[in-house]
Amino acid sequence: MHLRKIFWLLLLLVLVYMARPLWEEKASEYVDLSFLDAIDQAVESISESPEVEKALGSAKDFTIRIGGELQSLVSDQALDIPKAVAKPEITETDSLFAVHNITIGIAKEEAQAKVGLPLRLMQNEYGTDWHSYHKDYQNYVLLSYDKDGNVNGLYTNQDIISSTKNLTMDSTKEEVRKALGAPLKYLQKGNVQYILDTRDEYDLYKIDDIYVTVFYDIHEKDTVTAIQIIHEDLEEQRPSIYAEPSDEFRKGSEFLLFELTNSARIQRNLPILKWDEEAVKTARKHSVDMAENNYFSHTNQQGKSPFDRMEDDGIRFFVAGENLAYGQYSSIYAHEGLMNSMGHRENIVKADYGYLGVGAAFNSENQPYFTETFFNR
Repeated sequence: MHLRKIFWLLLLLVLVYMARPLWEEKASEYVDLSFLDAIDQAVESISESPEVEKALGSAKDFTIRIGGELQSLVSDQALDIPKAVAKPEITETDSLFAVHNITIGIAKEEAQAKVGLPLRLMQNEYGTDWHSYHKDYQNYVLLSYDKDGNVNGLYTNQDIISSTKNLTMDSTKEEVRKALGAPLKYLQKGNVQYILDTRDEYDLYKIDDIYVTVFYDIHEKDTVTAIQIIHEDLEEQRPSIYAEPSDEFRKGSEFLLFELTNSARIQRNLPILKWDEEAVKTARKHSVDMAENNYFSHTNQQGKSPFDRMEDDGIRFFVAGENLAYGQYSSIYAHEGLMNSMGHRENIVKADYGYLGVGAAFNSENQPYFTETFFNR
């Protein structure tokens, strides 16, 4: 009985001692912790007793075993990845590009016979909706339809494209430019020419009656990472480079950035993130603050970090991160830009995260601010 009491006492001491790195630095800002030195010496002195040494060893073994079981549990949760879905059989196309064997101009019924029913509709910068098709974000396709129900816009960031130019997701920027020629340097909107600040991360082409945007992954040898195809009639519906903001467009932009993040993760065999409404509120407030006060920073004007803002909003977390984007034409451009920035990319593909909230806002020039709040609890 005496040894058992010593065991439990020492177990408590060991737990506190092992957790010391987690609280000591924070506590030292408010409390003089020099008294711990005496405790360290006392522990060393007590442990010299054979009886106590035996109990201490048992306590350490106990905490290591418990820690191992917890780590195993976390690892099992981290491997909760959706079952792999087979890619569609991609056939040859007579069009410049096809996505999931779908081309510009085909009827909605024919398209949905190939991809099924949409899982979400999200208003886009063209004033239509992106219809989102996928199976656990695999074989991810976005389609837009005109008033007659025909496809007038396509997007994918997965290896389900075909082309009369023999371009694939393995093609390089050099190969794309050799096949399609010189990309556009500006986009004409009415009497205004908008210079395209592509930073060599994407190319925009006008080929016959379609606009083709090819995105590149600069961290994967400039290979194709996504493709967007827009009919010229749809492009002409956008009077300016930046769309007029609305509540529906904001919500659509937030959900789209969330979906693109998961589409990137599932291709890397990572767990799908869950949408978190509380994190959305935190992210949206920061985007609104930046847009209204004309700044762009992880630290707000009150000096609060992303973690401070999450704690203020009552979000519990043991790991968290934040991505910011500003000035891109849409969520697609924002996501592709974030993937080409190594620090932001690391957040997008971090296995430890389980939840994501996305918040968007627009400044007086209709330029969007995006905040992504990643965390796990």
